[in-house]
Amino acid sequence: MSIPVRLGLVQRVLPAYRVPLFDMLAEACPAGLAVFAGQPRPQEMIEPGVLQVARHFPSTNLHLPFSFYWQVGLLRWLETWQPQVLIVEANPRYLHTAAAVRWMHNRRCKVIGWGLGAPGGQSGLRGLIRRGFLRQFDAMLTYSQSGAAEYLAAGVAPERVFVAPNAATPRPSGPPPVRPDTFDHGRATLLFVGRLQARKRVDLLLRACAALPAEIQPALWIVGDGPERPSLEAYARQVYPSTQFFGAQHGAALNPLFDAADLFVLPGTGGLALQQAMAHALPVMAAEADGTQADLVRPANGWQLIPGSLDSLIHALEQAMADPVRLRRMGLESYRIVSQEINMERMVIQFERAVRAVMEA
Repeated sequence: MSIPVRLGLVQRVLPAYRVPLFDMLAEACPAGLAVFAGQPRPQEMIEPGVLQVARHFPSTNLHLPFSFYWQVGLLRWLETWQPQVLIVEANPRYLHTAAAVRWMHNRRCKVIGWGLGAPGGQSGLRGLIRRGFLRQFDAMLTYSQSGAAEYLAAGVAPERVFVAPNAATPRPSGPPPVRPDTFDHGRATLLFVGRLQARKRVDLLLRACAALPAEIQPALWIVGDGPERPSLEAYARQVYPSTQFFGAQHGAALNPLFDAADLFVLPGTGGLALQQAMAHALPVMAAEADGTQADLVRPANGWQLIPGSLDSLIHALEQAMADPVRLRRMGLESYRIVSQEINMERMVIQFERAVRAVMEA
């Protein structure tokens, strides 16, 4: 992989989970990669990251009414860094983007938008505004096939759309763990890893486990910390008292938990730990959210849940608990997906393809 230009990235914030990707991009970019990003607000509970290879230029973020937003110092940073290609978040509420695009295009440099997609109808005033916003970019990077379909529906040319599947982990370096064809002590172990916030719907997972027939009720492990932890622990004592809370665990400390589990469950939104679980050959369950889950969670390796539906979660858990041999096959498919299709190396390749395409256009 080689990106033959000086590259700039504009991010509202620099979260810790993006540091490995940006550093890997920087390693593939001999001319240099710099990230212009500010600090998250305390209520967002985003852990900021520290770059090791890429350069970080801090910005001052101004959060305006109606969720609009401005990054102070962006043009000054562009004058300093002089990127040949700039990658920006494709969010129309980020008011500084148009100024950055003009600055780049006035110097015959290229701008790539990076986003989830363009949801909603493409007709009427809203569709017209969205199409105008997207036309300013020389190419679009998106996380998923559904995001790509939305950009195409909004009028972006197919040759300008690149899918870089959302990855938080590199390709697994070792073989998948070997699990027996039966559950330990006759019952499965379910694992959740994530920030304990209301939108993660851990309460739904507790209720679902409690609703299962007694003979298949699993061991439930909750890994993470956050504002909902005290209330969730109290609720678990009432609803599913065998639940174990491990608190926040990071890095290598997570490996034995992933390896000892039988199934990984994300009953609410988000969760890049999904890929970590798949790298440990775990079948997965995830609620439909931003479209990226559809590329990761397939019938061959897991279940896509109806958001907020207790019945959907109970039904999926019953299916999973019924056949441990099938679960093992599904876990191996998870491992294959993150080994061959969705990992940070593949993500960097798609960034490289997008950059080379705009430079050759």
